[in-house]
Amino acid sequence: MSDDKSAAPNPHAGPPWPADPAAPAAPGAPAAELPPAAKPAGPPQWSSTPSQQELAVRAALETVMDPEIQLSVIDLGLVRELHFLDGRTVVRMMLTTPFCPYAPQMVEDVKGAVQSAVPQPCEVDLMPDTWSPDLMPDPGLLGFSF
Repeated sequence: MSDDKSAAPNPHAGPPWPADPAAPAAPGAPAAELPPAAKPAGPPQWSSTPSQQELAVRAALETVMDPEIQLSVIDLGLVRELHFLDGRTVVRMMLTTPFCPYAPQMVEDVKGAVQSAVPQPCEVDLMPDTWSPDLMPDPGLLGFSF
């Protein structure tokens, strides 16, 4: 082996790791400039693991019942999305029937439950999608099987 520093790097070892900017500098060495925080490009990355906020909101929504079926909006699979934005929470949900007469009351109940878990304003967006028991986590709760 030679001591030639211009030799090609080992292709199996990969490129060398960059210096850790958080590591303390050697005494007498100039302080390294940290790059400014970059804003993430593109849409936000969503994690498949629910946050503590989402778990608290879903637990609170277990108390909101559909008045005709007597199951919660969570058990029925009506709550499709939860978004925690700057200063507000957005709940996207659907109804069991398109012209549900209890829709205004259910929307108010959902807002109240969410605000009890997360102290910020809540918006409820009703989705026009058609509900079916297939959207439920446990369709057996309806009392019959499919």
